[in-house]
Amino acid sequence: MAVSAVTERHIFDEIVILTYIHMRHMVFHMKTTLNIDDTVMHRLREEAARRGATMSEIVEAGLRLVLAEGAEAKPAKKLPKLPSWSSGGAMVDVSNRDALYAVMGGE
Repeated sequence: MAVSAVTERHIFDEIVILTYIHMRHMVFHMKTTLNIDDTVMHRLREEAARRGATMSEIVEAGLRLVLAEGAEAKPAKKLPKLPSWSSGGAMVDVSNRDALYAVMGGE
């Protein structure tokens, strides 16, 4: 059965359009790998099915919420001062090799 030139052109146009849409889609989306706890993954699958959405859509929506919340976050808590102590001073000048060997029990 022969395919007419018009039909061939229509099929070609559809392929070009689909290819363009796919390329455009790929430019704005990036694939990545995430390590997700099994329990969380199970809940993600259930929620995606309940909403009739993909797991990627649910994860992206969650990330957007967390990132938006981070933009409005309160200032970071001031860190406590680190402990310090007196070491009793240096036993030897570290730039003096002979003195270092003598303290370390060398020659």
